[in-house]
Amino acid sequence: MSLIHNERTKLSATYLNGVAIAVMAVGGLGPVVSVLNGGSASAASVAAVSVICLAGSITLHFLARRLLGSLEP
Repeated sequence: MSLIHNERTKLSATYLNGVAIAVMAVGGLGPVVSVLNGGSASAASVAAVSVICLAGSITLHFLARRLLGSLEP
């Protein structure tokens, strides 16, 4: 039974880490690239959104790591 639990836990952690990567790519890096290519958003708002998304991404990543801590031997 613990093998099934471990595999489900790993699958959930992988999904959560994938969401963290997507948040960083779309919300953290996307606006920066847009401004560098001549976008019309202000640099301050882009910086704020990027920092918020980066913090959210890091939080999701550490939640995924914590989830992996529940693996059974």
